[in-house]
Amino acid sequence: MTNIFKNATKKKYRFNFNGLITVEDLWDLSLTNLDAVYKQLKRQQKSESEDSLLSESKEDKILGEKIEIVKEIVADKIAQKERSVNAAKKRAQNQRILEIMADKQDAALKEKSIEELQAMLEDEAEDND
Repeated sequence: MTNIFKNATKKKYRFNFNGLITVEDLWDLSLTNLDAVYKQLKRQQKSESEDSLLSESKEDKILGEKIEIVKEIVADKIAQKERSVNAAKKRAQNQRILEIMADKQDAALKEKSIEELQAMLEDEAEDND
């Protein structure tokens, strides 16, 4: 896949989206906007493609690479979004576990007798001295 990005930068590929934009600009687009760029490229590919068994034209190759670039960027953005969602779920789960642990510690503390609690306070006071 890196060859298509290398070719795109060497050949200065431009994409139609509110004017001409670069490959780097594609990374800043939303998934919806990338989908619009993809659809426009596919329409262009269908209208310009000439059936030939012998060879692919230079324009067909460039258009194909542009389509692959957009697909690669979309796939990367979707994967990043999934990683972010999973990380948020993991953080929420860890926070819930910490809350449950605190509740259990509070419950264990509430089960202690007055004498045990007093001893714990005295031990804490001695440690601070």
